[in-house]
Amino acid sequence: MDGVRQWRLSRDGKGTPVDATGETLADWQDRQSLTWVHVNCAHPGAREWLEASGLDPLVLRALLAPETRPRATVHGSGVLTNLRGVNLNPGDEVEDMVSLRMWVTEGLVVSVQLRRLMAVSDVMEGITRDQGPDGAAELVARLALRLADRAEPVVAGLNEKLDLLEDHVIDTLAVLDRRDLADVRRVAIMLRRHMAPQRDALSTFEIEDMPWIRSHDRSRLREATERVTRLAEELDAIRDRAQVVHDQIMDARAESMNRQMLLLSVVAAIFLPLGLITGLLGINVGGMPGADDVRAFWLVCAGLVVLGVALMAIFWRMGLLGRR
Repeated sequence: MDGVRQWRLSRDGKGTPVDATGETLADWQDRQSLTWVHVNCAHPGAREWLEASGLDPLVLRALLAPETRPRATVHGSGVLTNLRGVNLNPGDEVEDMVSLRMWVTEGLVVSVQLRRLMAVSDVMEGITRDQGPDGAAELVARLALRLADRAEPVVAGLNEKLDLLEDHVIDTLAVLDRRDLADVRRVAIMLRRHMAPQRDALSTFEIEDMPWIRSHDRSRLREATERVTRLAEELDAIRDRAQVVHDQIMDARAESMNRQMLLLSVVAAIFLPLGLITGLLGINVGGMPGADDVRAFWLVCAGLVVLGVALMAIFWRMGLLGRR
């Protein structure tokens, strides 16, 4: 079946593909080797095959749940584990993370995905080179590490994009498009929302008192936890840096607006006394000085020019003109 892939993994890391057609849970159990059954529910018939496999109903509901968050929960002799990976499928949003649901026991790992997840393909390629995992916990650790490997270039890309935006803010504040900054911050927040629980899920899996989780498995799980923790911290830093850049943009725009308002205020302050004088000279009452003098108009204009220049000089000395 196209949507179901089954591997029989030996202790030396070699894997043998097995035809899963007609098999059930009883056929998977083999303590001499590890069986990994991977179900891609995007293929027709894969979900029905899983429902008829004989899994515990609680485990089956967890594997087929429409929405999941990263977690690790002990159930009987196994562990229900949910992880998330970045969405690298063409046409999809990278922050729309793809879930990987797993039922992990000593001799059996059942993993389920609803959409394509490249980290799973990476692990399967290693199995074809006889470099597969030698145990169930090792398989979980490898999947977690491959998920982190796929997420690192995405986080690095966000960092580079934010670096360019920061340089752009320094050089050309007025023409920066805040939509790019908002997009970086949105992606960082959405990735961070799953990275932090994934760190906790891997840490919980590592410390569970399961006899089939060996000491070197715990070391690998701890390494995966550290990788996810570092990614979560980088996403926190990206989110904080984006907020700082946003604040710088808003401060620069507020300063620019204040300069413009100051200029308008100074212009209004200069023309206020000039308007008062011309208003007084324009009232229609008797006794206006210079009403019969042909030179009066030019004398008034000259006086207004002198007064305007004097006001500009006063404002200049006060630092209200020419301020940057």
